[in-house]
Amino acid sequence: MTDNPLFSPSSLPFELPDFAAIRTEHYLPAFERGMRLQREEIDAICANPEPATWENTVEAWERSGRDLERVAAVFFNLHGTDSSPEMDEIAAEVAPKLAAHADSLYLNKELYQRIKDATPPEDPESRRLHDHLLRTFARRGAELSEEEMARVREINARLSVLSDAFGRNLLADTRRLAVQFDDPAELEGFSPSRIESAAEDAKALGKEGYVIPLELPSVQQAQSSLDNAASRAKLYAASLKRGAETNGEVLVEMVQLRAEKAKLLGYASHADYVIAEETAGSAEAARKLLYDLAPAAATNAVNEHKLLVEAAGEDVDGADWPYWESKVRARDYQLDEGELRKYFPLDQVLEKGVFYAAKRLYGVAVEKRNDLAGYADGVDVYEVKEESGEPIGLFLTDYFGRPSKRGGAWMSGFVEQSRLLGTKPVVINVMGLTRPADGSQPLLNLDELTTVFHEFGHALHGLLTDVCYPTFSGTNVPRDYVEFPSQINENWALDPAVVRNYAFHVDTGEPIPQELLDSIEVAKQFGQGFATTEYLAAAIIDLAWHSLSPKEAASLSAADIDAFEAHALEEAGIDVAGLAPRYRSTYFNHVFAGGYSAGYYSYLWAEVLDADGFDWFRQVEAAGLGSSPVAARAAGRRFRELVLSRGASADYNQAFENLRGREKDVHALLRRRGLAGAM
Repeated sequence: MTDNPLFSPSSLPFELPDFAAIRTEHYLPAFERGMRLQREEIDAICANPEPATWENTVEAWERSGRDLERVAAVFFNLHGTDSSPEMDEIAAEVAPKLAAHADSLYLNKELYQRIKDATPPEDPESRRLHDHLLRTFARRGAELSEEEMARVREINARLSVLSDAFGRNLLADTRRLAVQFDDPAELEGFSPSRIESAAEDAKALGKEGYVIPLELPSVQQAQSSLDNAASRAKLYAASLKRGAETNGEVLVEMVQLRAEKAKLLGYASHADYVIAEETAGSAEAARKLLYDLAPAAATNAVNEHKLLVEAAGEDVDGADWPYWESKVRARDYQLDEGELRKYFPLDQVLEKGVFYAAKRLYGVAVEKRNDLAGYADGVDVYEVKEESGEPIGLFLTDYFGRPSKRGGAWMSGFVEQSRLLGTKPVVINVMGLTRPADGSQPLLNLDELTTVFHEFGHALHGLLTDVCYPTFSGTNVPRDYVEFPSQINENWALDPAVVRNYAFHVDTGEPIPQELLDSIEVAKQFGQGFATTEYLAAAIIDLAWHSLSPKEAASLSAADIDAFEAHALEEAGIDVAGLAPRYRSTYFNHVFAGGYSAGYYSYLWAEVLDADGFDWFRQVEAAGLGSSPVAARAAGRRFRELVLSRGASADYNQAFENLRGREKDVHALLRRRGLAGAM
């Protein structure tokens, strides 16, 4: 297949994949070729008769596998956004092969020894890379016996199959359980355009009437606006069913294998294994943060629930909680969420809000490239440039949901920045917004608004990185640090200098009134009991599964999942009636199919950095960034220098201390979430 476009770097700007030329039948040959070429590259390193040097061993390692990286980047990005039975079959076939291929690299004792023997240059990034590689090879099993290595290979192969199965099962259930309504009266509370979109979603799935697709979390955003209690209950019940019949045995086996592998590698549990490489440093440190906050968060949630019951005049369960929360917010804080959306049309938010904030802080310009095409309708391509006009990379957006796309929002990349390789970044943000059937712009609620800024924070981390080695590029950092830049970026959504630049009423063009912004600020802590508790519940369930010893894990079966979750929440003091964890185990994609195992705590850990770090931004001038463009740029320049540009090439805790002038302080987070008395 000599015409396979995945066999060589794209000739398009920045090596943007030529999506129009790529066909499904190209993937498997490109995967096979990529793995073969990397094995040949590694064999050449090991067979080199010359003594190991930095150039002939470590830099050669960093240069290896580029052909495989190219096809993997395209395939796995598109498998998440445009899956099909054919793509699913490829993923199922290639997953164990990729696991075996990775093991052939990291369990190669000869390669490991050459890396040990290579002397790094004196620059900090090279020395850090050497330490990182030695630690990574050891953690992957390079120092085990042959018998132990063989078992690690078996476990890794099986885990790759199970992870792929979990994600496929979840996507299938998400499609199957999309909630169908026959009568538009059941959708009362939706705008006419939203009802029309539900009709279009039904057609796309070959169904009659109206369909509301399911989103990734337990609570569905539509629950906050549907007036019909039966409709809310129907939607919520469907959400909680996902994976119940298909993913129970899958996830339990994954937990068992992860625990066994951790023990083989010298750790008490999978959580201990994972978090040893995170900024938290230990599972106990992560557990302490969650458990210290849980009782106060649960108390806040219980108090909020009392207000909702009072407003509803009857009991409020998980299906009704978001609805009555929105009603109380409108009543007590004059915050009409339907009216608020009209100030946040997507394109306006993106171009005059997200991109404007990036220019204000970091001096970068984001310009549409109409000459470059994405992989699907609605996928746009932008070029990101320095203020001088020097190109930085490409940024793609894929914001609209479709039946072929998995739920959630994320950032990923097609090309990583590396001075060694001479490559510039190509990154993408993905969401699942409902596309209005009339072709108008989607109007964002506050959560969606925050998510657009959040994911662009990840994109900035990938775009503004400036490192030599691809291992350290962009977001290749610990899970509990990768969320720091993205969560920092959320703060600009309602920053006075930014919101005044983009928040104009979609019909009248009038700027958002100050009293509405004041209401948002006053209402900010209302609902934090619910939000914090549902998040902590999911993080605690994740940590509970992955803190099991092999013996404890082996004693569990799929029938034990509900009881296991209930015990973990009760033990942490966070079992609140009517409030489900943000993710239940059977649809917890982050930890069973998304790389966040034992790491879902990381959002909170990073929010400690974010809240404290944002206080630093605010202190650059007492009145905040809105008072001085010069101060904004100075603060942005320093954040870019110390955090965004470094990727994984510098110590994370030291980078924060250099920024803040001291170690992190949790109190800024406690104030933000209304938990100031919790610790």
